[in-house]
Amino acid sequence: MITDTYNWQNQAEQYFAQANYLQAARLYEQAITVEPNTISYYWRLGLILLLQGEEAEAQMTWMLPMTEADEEQLQIWTDELFQFLQIEAERRENLAEYSIAWLIRQHMREINPIEINNLLHIALISLNLEKIEIIEELREWGLLQALNQKEGTNVNTELLIQVLQEVLTKIPLHPINLDLAEACLPYFSDTYKCFDILLTAALKIGHTLLQPKLAASLLDLHLRLEPENVEILRHLATFYQDARNYSQGIETARLCYSLSEGLADKIFALHLLLRGLMSAGGYWREICETCKELENVSQQFIQAQPIALEEGRILRLLTPSFAIPHIKDAPAHFRVIHNKLADIFHGDIQALAESENKNYDHKNIKNRDFVSATKKLKIGYISYALRNHSVGWLARWLFQHHNQDKFDIHTYFVNYQLIDDYIQQWYVNNAGTAHKLGMNGLRIADQIYQDEIDILVDLDSITLDITSEVMALKPAPIQVTWLGWDASGIPAIDYYIADPYVLPDDAQNYYTEKIWRLPQTYIAVDGFEVGVPTLRREDLDIPTNAVVYLSAQRGYKRHPETTRWQMQILKQVPDSYFLIKGLSEEEAIKRFFYQIAEEEGVDCSRLRFLPQVYLESVHRANLGIADVVLDTFPYNGATTTLETLWMGIPLVTRVGEQFAARNSYTMMINAGITEGVAWTDAEYIEWGVRLGKDEALRQQVTLKLKASRQTAPLWNGKQFTREMEKAYEQMWQRYIEGK
Repeated sequence: MITDTYNWQNQAEQYFAQANYLQAARLYEQAITVEPNTISYYWRLGLILLLQGEEAEAQMTWMLPMTEADEEQLQIWTDELFQFLQIEAERRENLAEYSIAWLIRQHMREINPIEINNLLHIALISLNLEKIEIIEELREWGLLQALNQKEGTNVNTELLIQVLQEVLTKIPLHPINLDLAEACLPYFSDTYKCFDILLTAALKIGHTLLQPKLAASLLDLHLRLEPENVEILRHLATFYQDARNYSQGIETARLCYSLSEGLADKIFALHLLLRGLMSAGGYWREICETCKELENVSQQFIQAQPIALEEGRILRLLTPSFAIPHIKDAPAHFRVIHNKLADIFHGDIQALAESENKNYDHKNIKNRDFVSATKKLKIGYISYALRNHSVGWLARWLFQHHNQDKFDIHTYFVNYQLIDDYIQQWYVNNAGTAHKLGMNGLRIADQIYQDEIDILVDLDSITLDITSEVMALKPAPIQVTWLGWDASGIPAIDYYIADPYVLPDDAQNYYTEKIWRLPQTYIAVDGFEVGVPTLRREDLDIPTNAVVYLSAQRGYKRHPETTRWQMQILKQVPDSYFLIKGLSEEEAIKRFFYQIAEEEGVDCSRLRFLPQVYLESVHRANLGIADVVLDTFPYNGATTTLETLWMGIPLVTRVGEQFAARNSYTMMINAGITEGVAWTDAEYIEWGVRLGKDEALRQQVTLKLKASRQTAPLWNGKQFTREMEKAYEQMWQRYIEGK
């Protein structure tokens, strides 16, 4: 029998702390017998029963004294019980005993279903326990409705914002996210906090998880708080464009430009506008005007000699150059401007690293004991594009054929994508030591430096600002650009991989990197996977004896002058049709082609616009519907050219001066054909007409291409890999000799 209240309560607490719930329960049962009117005994006994898994008994124990209470007393005791359980739940949370805290809070919800802060705690604990199904129930429990009412709610705003941040971080694609974010907006007293949370989540959702539409919707919410936040507008324009909502992406980019004040910000806003206009296709007049404005602002920026830019502005400095080679073939002029921008970029990145106490020093590397001309070289490859992307498709053979005995391969995945991607997984499995990294340039550079990479190979060039940042930091003693685009012009890069054809003989005059010309080709593949075609002439209402021309390029590459040549070819070849395929804004690209066709006297009924197909292998199989492929200019095809040649289809290309205007040329030469290589505008038209009219010539080209699979450098990935490896060895030899 209990006689000494202090002693038995002390003993009961000891049992409870030791999780000896059976003994603790017995003591409280005895206490209730002695003092049935002491309500707190029921709360404690019920809790102990709950922790023993006896939930029904716990509820009965809590309710027992309340059956005889009047309405006023009932409310007091209910509040008291809720507070008692809340204290215990918080204690368990502090001990990281989340399962117990979750159980207690679920019973608290039954006591007070509309207590909003308890619902928020349940959400937070559910995420810790990966009870994701509970998050959707928050809607049914009335959480969003209570948040939207706002009046009369006593919301712990710090807890609410924590819940939003955790939901967006741990389950970024959950259906509740947009509604929850919208409901949270009125509770942000600090707009920067909202900006930070929503932008961080949107970047992951849009870029890493490839859901740009959702990312745009999330950022659009923040504009309600700050309708003229330029940083939000920048990313919003990008996500709209990536989601193929081109008109909204273009309008957002225009707004971004109108609000931008500094020259660096204006440069990037113009890039966003060009990106939208060119992706959509068909906006040629505005593209030319915007391109001219971009060059003017870039010149002003260079003349101003800016220093110490903010980090974000530094990173956005090089990407805008991507548009210009699509518009004109003037590398000597273009690279003078671009190289100056790259020099400013490099200096500011170096200054940023210094301010962060980062020092990637290679001065003593030649004194290391293991350094020799015959050492096993550590080769690092860095890229965001080793996935379902042109670079991902084409670089595989180099990795597959690398001599693992002579080269230690490391691959640095920038913005590793958390999605099911066959090509990305192939690289993880086959590209040496795989480093799955995010988008922090300094951290990536740290990893490369710690790995003591000898030669770092950049596959992105300026197509990703983070990669450019890493290369400017110079984490490896020898740095090389290959495959992904033209040279970046960053002074920290030593070599640019080319071949005898893809750059003209005088190109070194306007390249800051040393052009390293491989003996035959700068790219080779062993072939492509080809599926079953889904495209037939009868489906397109094209006669079987017609001549079919095809162009399969995205809107970026649609130049009106080249399109005019293509219409002139069509006009001169009777019974011919032109198939047009590639990502763009459907109505805009149709207007673009129809207008030029009418101006050139070509019936628009001879044009066919093809939908995209999901599988690359099916896309390649569908190329077989074409008799002749007409290349784009001044920006040629690259992957599409390789695919065309592999399928044995004649190709017409116009050779220019810049890298982008000579891709198809080097590939055709390295496949053993010159038929279709045009050095003037007139020759492009002549070859198009000749190949269209001369079936025997087409067959001859097809036979040569089929035969080339066994002999041509373009289709010999192993030989190409040996040539790349030899280049690496020679680069290393020059380095240790101080040349």
